[in-house]
Amino acid sequence: MNDFSVEIVTPVKTVRFNDVKYLRFTGLDGKVGVMHNHAPAIMALGIGEIKIEEKTGKTSYLATSGGFTEIINNNAMILVETFELSEAIDKMRAEEAKNRALQRLKEKTENLDVARAEASLARALNRLKIAVRN
Repeated sequence: MNDFSVEIVTPVKTVRFNDVKYLRFTGLDGKVGVMHNHAPAIMALGIGEIKIEEKTGKTSYLATSGGFTEIINNNAMILVETFELSEAIDKMRAEEAKNRALQRLKEKTENLDVARAEASLARALNRLKIAVRN
């Protein structure tokens, strides 16, 4: 068997994918691919996409805003604050979040936390990109 399992853990739920043939996620230094018998590793995730290809042929795309991954003994555990499956993303809400972030950055008020506004924009753009992946 050339497969492994992926477990995604948030503070409120855990989702497990068995019989995974390929996992890809966005690390802080770029995209990382994982297959069966990957070397043990712990990596930080950035804002981006998690792609999970199962042996059945099903591919799932998830949006996340960062976290950590531990890979050991053909099991990948992904610890994140939140994630959204592509088909569950509310495109209108993501578009509104993008517009709010752009407006904040455009206005540049005295109290503006630029890093926070830029992170908000990056999350919204990521959600919009992944929402069309089905």
